[in-house]
Amino acid sequence: MKVESGVVKGYQKLNVPFTYLRNECHSKSLVVFLPGTGYTVQSPLFHYAKELFIQRDFDVLQVNYQYKDKAYAEFTVKEKIESIIFDVNKVIDETLKTAQYENYYVMGKSIGTIAMSSLLNRAEFIEAKAIWLTPLLQRDEVFSALAAISHKSLCIIGDQDDCYINERYDVVITNPHVIFRLIPNVNHSLEYEDFKVESIDVMKSVIVDIEKFVLQNS
Repeated sequence: MKVESGVVKGYQKLNVPFTYLRNECHSKSLVVFLPGTGYTVQSPLFHYAKELFIQRDFDVLQVNYQYKDKAYAEFTVKEKIESIIFDVNKVIDETLKTAQYENYYVMGKSIGTIAMSSLLNRAEFIEAKAIWLTPLLQRDEVFSALAAISHKSLCIIGDQDDCYINERYDVVITNPHVIFRLIPNVNHSLEYEDFKVESIDVMKSVIVDIEKFVLQNS
């Protein structure tokens, strides 16, 4: 596995770093990781998902946006939304200059699901599979995407997540193209509030769900 690190000029010319893990055998499959603001690609769910996809000969693209950096401190909500959509598309543009794929997956968590809502409209991603972790259901673009997309998708959220909205969840679960899992008593980190050993079991079950989803769509 060849590991490449790069940077593109993103929204308002701010640097957006990314990591590109490429198979030596020229894979035809790519998974794009879009993490949360604090829940980075080094966090457990992304780490184990990365290993899962690598075992299946995927290339892996990790978008390492830095929205906690002071450069973004004065951004309005509108500017933050514009920046993540712009930045992710710039990284994708840069990556696809040198490689083309037949099979795409996109896995996003939290703010990453905002970028997913836009990214799945790109021509390259029309048949992509999507994994939505703790989607921001309060955001109209995320809610509308989950309610209407035809992409085969897996969506996992906890009922103690501040982004879980019962009324909106009841709407999106009617989408026949999306497999939904609502986990009782876990928060936005997909953990129990007073971290318990059982939180590890939740993480394991999420990885198992992701593995099943990938196998079903292979």
